[in-house]
Amino acid sequence: MRKPGSTTSTQNIWQVILASSAGTLIEWYDFYIFGSLAAIIAEKFFPPSNPTLAYIATLATFAVGFIVRPFGAIVFGRLGDMVGRKYTFLLTLILMGGSTFAIGLIPSYHTIGILAPILVLLLRLVQGLALGGEYGGAATYVAEHSPENRRGYYTSFIQTTATLGLFVSLGVILLTRMSMTPEDFSSYGWRIPFLLSILLVIMSYYIRIRLKESPLFAQMKKEGKTSTNPIKESFGNKENLKLVLIALFGATMGQGVVWYTGQFYALSFLQKTMNIEFVQSNTIIAIALLMGTPFFIYFGGLSDRIGRKKIMLTGMLLAALAYYPIYSAMDNIGNISRKTEETSLFRIEGHTNKAENGEFITTTTRIHSYSDGSVLKETGDKKELTVSRMNSVWLVLLIFVQVLFVTMVYAPIAAFLVELFPTRIRYTSMSLPYHIGNGIFGGLLPTISTILVANTGNHLAGLIYPIGIALVCFVIGLIYLKDKKNEVL
Repeated sequence: MRKPGSTTSTQNIWQVILASSAGTLIEWYDFYIFGSLAAIIAEKFFPPSNPTLAYIATLATFAVGFIVRPFGAIVFGRLGDMVGRKYTFLLTLILMGGSTFAIGLIPSYHTIGILAPILVLLLRLVQGLALGGEYGGAATYVAEHSPENRRGYYTSFIQTTATLGLFVSLGVILLTRMSMTPEDFSSYGWRIPFLLSILLVIMSYYIRIRLKESPLFAQMKKEGKTSTNPIKESFGNKENLKLVLIALFGATMGQGVVWYTGQFYALSFLQKTMNIEFVQSNTIIAIALLMGTPFFIYFGGLSDRIGRKKIMLTGMLLAALAYYPIYSAMDNIGNISRKTEETSLFRIEGHTNKAENGEFITTTTRIHSYSDGSVLKETGDKKELTVSRMNSVWLVLLIFVQVLFVTMVYAPIAAFLVELFPTRIRYTSMSLPYHIGNGIFGGLLPTISTILVANTGNHLAGLIYPIGIALVCFVIGLIYLKDKKNEVL
C-alpha cells in the first residue's frame, strides 16, 4: 500500500489513466451525440409544424440531461464515497451506454407520435444521472493514484476526454454521413452513431473491470474511516459547504459556460446562424478540437508549477473579452449580404426523394455562387452555405482560439476540486459543484442563447449569457479562490 501523496509505478499510473479515460471518453461520446445531431433529432422526434420550436424543444431535452447531472452527482457520489470509486463508475458506464443505444432504437414522431419525444426525454434523464456520477469518480480515481507534484498533469488526461468525446462523436457522425447519401443518413443513418455505443461500452467495461480500487479509498475502508453519510458531511457541515459554494461560483460556473461556448455553441452558431453545410461545419469543429486538445495536457502540467487559480481565471477573463469580436468575425464570414454573387453561375436543380410515409416529394434547390468561392443552396426555407477553403481555415482558427480558452479553464479543474475536499467525502463534495457549474450553467447555454437570439432578433445576443457568467465567476474567484496545489491528499 502506497503512502498518500506518493505514486504507484509509472506503468500502473498509466494503466489507471488509460482505463479511466477510455470509459469517460465513451460516456462523453454518448452524451454529446445527442447535441451533435440536434438538428436532425428535432426533425425526427418532434412535431414538424414549427421547425424553430422543434429545435428549441430538442435543445431543452438536451439541457435536461445537464439539469439532472447534479442529482446524479449526489446519488453516485454518495455511493462512491461509501462503496468505492471503481464499482460506481462501472455502473454509470452501463447506464449511459444502455440509454444511448436505446435512443437509436426509438421510432420517429411520424411513427409513434408524442411517445417519441417522451421516450427521448426519459432516456436523456438516465444519461444525465449517469454522467453526474462518472466524472467525479474518474477524476478522483486518477488523482488518488497520482503524486502530489504531478496531480494537475495526470488528471489533465481525464480533462481531455470531454473534448475528445465530442471529437469522436463528430468523427463517427461524419464518417457515417459521408458513407451514404444525405437522404439515407436522414432516414436511418443518423441512428448508427447511437447504436455503435454499445460496442464501445462493452470494450470499456472490460478494461475497467480489471482495475483495483483507489489505494487511498481502500486503505481508508480497511481502517473503517469511510463516511457513513457523505451527503450530510458534504453539505451539512458549514465549512465544507462554504468550500462547495466557492468551487461552484468561483470556478466551475465560469468553466462550464466557457466549455460549452467554445465547442457546442460554436457548432450551433455555424449550423443554425451561419447555415454552414453539415459536413463542413462538423469538420471545422473537429479540426479545431484536434488542434486544441494537447493544450489540456500543457495547462494541466503548468498548473502544477504556477497554481490552478491563475490559469483558470485568466482563461475566463480572456474568453469574456474575446467572444464578441470572435463571433462577429465568424458572422462576417457567413454573411452573404457582404458577398458579390456571380449571377452567371446561378442555377436551379430539382430532386425527387421518398418521404418516411412512402410518398415521393419533388424539391427545387436554388444554387447561388459568390466571388469569394462560397456556394449557397436554398431548398424552400432551408439554407445551406458552403464557404471557401480560405474562409473555412479562418473559421477553424477562430474556434481554435475558443478551444484554447476551454483548455485553460478546464485542464486544472479536476486537480483543483480533488485538492479542495477530504478523501472520505471527496467524490460527493467535488461532483456537485462540478455538475451544477457544467450541467446547469454550462448545459443550459445553448437553450438560453437560442431563446435570447429568437426574442431579440440579434444573432449575437446569445453571447450575453456566457460573457456575463464568466465575468461574475472571474470576480468571485479572484476574491475567494485559494490554491491548494501539491498538498498531500
